[in-house]
Amino acid sequence: MKPRIVLALGGNALQKNGEATAEAQKKVAESVGEVIADLASNYEIVIAHGNGPQVGNILIHEEQAATSKAPAMPLETAVAMSQGQIGYWLTQAIHNAFAKKNQRKKIATVISQVVVDKEDPAFKNPTKPIGQFYSEKEAKILTKEKGWVVKEDAGRGWRRVVASPKPIDIVEKQTITDLLKEGVIVVAAGGGGIPVTRTKLLKRLKGIDAVIDKDYAAEKLAELVKANIFVSVTAVPNVYINYGLENQQKLGHLTVKDAKHLKKYGYFKAGSMLPKVEAATKFAETGGTGIITDIDHLKDALKGKAGTIIAK
Repeated sequence: MKPRIVLALGGNALQKNGEATAEAQKKVAESVGEVIADLASNYEIVIAHGNGPQVGNILIHEEQAATSKAPAMPLETAVAMSQGQIGYWLTQAIHNAFAKKNQRKKIATVISQVVVDKEDPAFKNPTKPIGQFYSEKEAKILTKEKGWVVKEDAGRGWRRVVASPKPIDIVEKQTITDLLKEGVIVVAAGGGGIPVTRTKLLKRLKGIDAVIDKDYAAEKLAELVKANIFVSVTAVPNVYINYGLENQQKLGHLTVKDAKHLKKYGYFKAGSMLPKVEAATKFAETGGTGIITDIDHLKDALKGKAGTIIAK
C-alpha cells in the first residue's frame, strides 16, 4: 500500500506576483503538476487548495455585473465556481505532466461540501474580508440593503466580512476515498470547501455564506480519508520563530508538545502560520505526520529531510 497524502496548496500558490489572468495562473499550475506527477509513483494523493485571490475576483465580477435580471451569485456558490476553476487548472496541469512522461493517470476534481455548525461562535463575530473595497457611504447602503457585515480594512476602504467557522465533516469523503482506492489523483475541498449546514433530523444540506480556512478543511479531509501525511504547502520552506528578525530560527522536527508550547507563547500569527501549525499539529495528534514546507522542498520534506515536520 502506498502512503496516502493530502497536500494543501495556498490560493496564492497559483497567483504569482499578483498576476490574475487564467493563462498566468495555469502556467504556475504547471510546476505543481510536475511535482505531483513525480510523487504519484510513491503516494496516493489528494490535493486541496486555497482560493483567496480567485474567489475574490469572482465576487468582484459578480457584484459589478449584477442586474435585476442577472443577480450576483451568493458567496457559497462563488466558492463552488472557484473549485471548478482551480480544479480544471490543476487536473489539466497534472495530466500534461504525465503526458510529458508518455504516461496516463486518472485525475478528478470533486466539488466538495464541507459541513459547519451553524452555532459556531465564528458566526457571531465575522472577521474574514472578501470581495471588493467600498466607500463608507456604499458600505452603509450594502449593510442596509443586503444585511452584510462591512468593516474598514486597514485604511484601504470598507469590505464585506464573513464568518470563518471550523469544518466538522466533508460530505463527499466516501467518494474521495473510493477514488483513491481506484488509483485516482483527487483534487478536493478547494477553497476550504463549500460551507454547508446539515439539519439534525432529515440530514438535509444547505449552503451558507462563510469562508472555511483551507488548512483546517484539508486537515479534516486528511483525517476522514485516513491519510498518513498532511502537508501545508506554503511560500517558505520552513516555519520560523522570530521571522524576519536577527534572531530568526528555522524549525525542523517538532513534537506535538513542542508545537503546542510555541503556539501557547504566541510565536505564530493568526493571519500567517497559525492555521498551518494548528492543522499540522492536530493531524499529528491522530498519529499521522504533519508537514509545512514550500513546493520546492516538498519531495525532501516527505523524506524527512526538509520542511517543518510535526509528529507525536
